[in-house]
Amino acid sequence: MDLKTRHWDRINNGGLTFTELGFGTAPLGNLYRAITDDEARATLDGAWNNGVRYFDTAPLYGLGLSETRLNPFLRGKPRNDYVLSTKVGRLIKPCAPEYRTGVGKWFDVPMRREHYDYSYDGVMRSFEHSFSRLGVDRIDILYVHDLCIFTHGSKEASDMRIEEFFGGRGYDAMVSLRDQGLITAIGGGINEWEVCQTLAERGDFDLFLLAGRYTLLEQTALDSFLPLCESRGIGIVTGGPYNSGILATGARKGAWYNYDPAPQDVIDRVTAIERVCQAHNVRLVDAAFQFPLLHPAHVTVIPGGQGVSEMESNLAAACADIPSALWADLKSEGLMREDAPT
Repeated sequence: MDLKTRHWDRINNGGLTFTELGFGTAPLGNLYRAITDDEARATLDGAWNNGVRYFDTAPLYGLGLSETRLNPFLRGKPRNDYVLSTKVGRLIKPCAPEYRTGVGKWFDVPMRREHYDYSYDGVMRSFEHSFSRLGVDRIDILYVHDLCIFTHGSKEASDMRIEEFFGGRGYDAMVSLRDQGLITAIGGGINEWEVCQTLAERGDFDLFLLAGRYTLLEQTALDSFLPLCESRGIGIVTGGPYNSGILATGARKGAWYNYDPAPQDVIDRVTAIERVCQAHNVRLVDAAFQFPLLHPAHVTVIPGGQGVSEMESNLAAACADIPSALWADLKSEGLMREDAPT
């Protein structure tokens, strides 16, 4: 399958070419349920065979398992044929079973505990550890991971971690790696656009992996953050395009929104969006996938895929034909912001 691609090159260092459909590998870390190595490999092979060439991972995902599952998959593939990103901000250390991170979230994973470390040494050690787990000779993008309220529990805690990142020179470490040509781009993998904007105003970032904050359901990033990215040539990778599931499953009983059961107001809004999609004979999931890509700063969308069927659904969404009248009708019914690019 020939997926569309987008080339990004903000600082004239050759840049990177992204397939519009990327692969977010948190599910390969046994997120919410365990899958076998064979199932993980079949999903990755299905993505590759259908043209996916951007893979994002992190030490957190499966406490190293996601990175180690990518290792044999990427081994032997021409290094210039794909884009690879991982993240810094956590060191994953051995621990006793009762202290393992993410019990009830990560299943059948190594006995490891996360330790937040946004310092210079922490970034460099995390980078080195990811190299060992991945087995590659180059990582293209390094994101600072989870400097957000969602992860740290309050704005005060988030602000403290941001200060640690800049004051502890973790940011300087990332810039140094880019300046040396060891990575092509630096960015942030964050759950809140406001934190991304804070980072963009304080540092020289290339890309942001923004999870779930510019979707069919949420467009407040248009207020200030996305215009800032456009003005600076900062690229946006959209993670969580389905807001944890409801934009893929529809407003059915038990649907998930932002990692929790969907509240009634969200269910009602998705029901209305889905009705418009059905009138245009478009799957809700297709519209949800393609919506972020209508914004000029966006370079790729990376929904997770824990199995072959989910990957096939994402491929279908990436290749679906969406009539422009769908977006116009969503706007006319007040279900999409008027200033959202379509």
